[in-house]
Amino acid sequence: MENQMAESTEERTFQYQDSLPSLPVPSLEESLKKYLESVKPFANEEEYKKTEEIVQKFQNGIGEKLHQKLLERAKGKRNWLEEWWLNVAYLDVRIPSQINVNFAGPANHVEHFWPPKEGTQLERGSISLWHNLNFWQLLRKEKVPVQKIGNTPLDMNQFRMIFSTCKVPGISRDSLINYFRTESEGCSPSHLAVLCRGRVFVFDVMHEGCLLTPPEILRQLTYIHKKCHSEPDGPGIAVLTSEERTQWAKVMKIALTGDPTVRWGDKSYNIISFSNGVFGCNCDHAAYDAMAIIHITSYVDEKIFENEGRWKGSEEVQDIPLPEELVFTVDEKILNDVTQAKAKFLKQSSDLQIVAYPFTYFGKKLTKKKMLHPDTFVQLALQLAYYRLHGRPGCCYETAMTRYFYHGRTETMRPCTVEAVRWCQSMQDPSASLLTRQQKMLQAFAKHNKMMKDCSAGKGFDRHLLGLLLIAKEEGLPVPELFTDPLFSRSGGGGNFILSTSLTGYLKMPGVVVPMVHNGYGFFYNIRDDRFLVACTAWKSCPETDAEKLVQLIFQAFHDMILMTPSRL
Repeated sequence: MENQMAESTEERTFQYQDSLPSLPVPSLEESLKKYLESVKPFANEEEYKKTEEIVQKFQNGIGEKLHQKLLERAKGKRNWLEEWWLNVAYLDVRIPSQINVNFAGPANHVEHFWPPKEGTQLERGSISLWHNLNFWQLLRKEKVPVQKIGNTPLDMNQFRMIFSTCKVPGISRDSLINYFRTESEGCSPSHLAVLCRGRVFVFDVMHEGCLLTPPEILRQLTYIHKKCHSEPDGPGIAVLTSEERTQWAKVMKIALTGDPTVRWGDKSYNIISFSNGVFGCNCDHAAYDAMAIIHITSYVDEKIFENEGRWKGSEEVQDIPLPEELVFTVDEKILNDVTQAKAKFLKQSSDLQIVAYPFTYFGKKLTKKKMLHPDTFVQLALQLAYYRLHGRPGCCYETAMTRYFYHGRTETMRPCTVEAVRWCQSMQDPSASLLTRQQKMLQAFAKHNKMMKDCSAGKGFDRHLLGLLLIAKEEGLPVPELFTDPLFSRSGGGGNFILSTSLTGYLKMPGVVVPMVHNGYGFFYNIRDDRFLVACTAWKSCPETDAEKLVQLIFQAFHDMILMTPSRL
């Protein structure tokens, strides 16, 4: 999504929501045809023939019945997938969220006016928070420009979920609570929670109808900082949000009985402030997808750059109430749970290999000059790198956005196509001519580009298949053979993608995500005019994977691809 935002400020942020088209249900025949194509790289002839028979049987039998029921469901909903996706992808997931589900990333300010520097944390924090809060006010006033591609508006609902949103753990299913309101809709929470050294403080960011200024926010942060650094650490209840979801839900019931207005859960947007004046964020994925937070962090970065990293307004500080500490009454059982949760979190996080590098030889500008789509360029380089490292195709998830539609979020795009594999094979075949390699690469580009276009237009197949499976479960029917066929999971189905990838956009915001499976990789990448920024993760405990080697091979693939591409194709 290169065209990130509309220029007009006259439009209201959410004004097109009611006129957006409903999410369509794709053709069953087309979805199954695309599914069969996607499993080919992972099957021998005999396996493929068997899967083909399973798919044909599904299409002519239970699949058609389930499809009709899905069409009926879609008639009564503007987005037939929305509730299902939120539950299945996020709220029903029982593994710890903080590492396995959340996404994170560093703020870009280090590249200009805010390089690492001790003693700057509080002053910079007050300025960063002020710009974030200005964005919150723009949202409340509906003055955040509508994101568009060309003249087509995109769904903006996810922006409602950035602020005043919290995931609350449940025994078998979490819930997502949202209190954000626009000014025309009514009051919206205006307090800020600050977590420091195991303690939690809150203060209101509004005073007498006006937003606190950076000097006033600085006064609040300084109070909290001094208090936390001169008194004993708190119990660190927040670490419980890194627990397995059911365990966290049980602990929460013990820890948070009492005042029902006190909510504890996984916040949608956490700004992380380090002692050296560097910032990052950690975001709950249930509430929204990465593009929403990239928008706000880009806005903040632009404002910091415009103001040379400084506050240029009044230094006057009004007499405002001091921050209030939220004191949790905890017993030995809860303190023990906190200790165990912290140990588990540190153990898992220490197993994560994170490799983040910039590739600075060229970027979007040159790939577009060569008539190659920059996103597809990175994805095919990843396919080639994985093939070279592991000697086989890697089933891959790439995020495709479906925000052309009401409350649209994402669709799975599968970059490991037959065309991509044939190209990778030619690159490893010493007898293959340059012309052959060029032709196969262009075929892989064309296939990838078409698939991405289809997915964004509501013509993907993974979410469709998920819908058919969920209909079967709701009807109490046996799981259709299509979903138990080994090729379904081997090709990535059911959340088994070896490569879990996403473009974090054409702005300056990088990000990071963990692998979807133990023997896989997480791969976020950012595309700029003159470079590519990649962040790759793998689990150290998996002997098969190595994020460092994969990234080096990706960079080698970048060189190989650009050198074999003539200026005019």
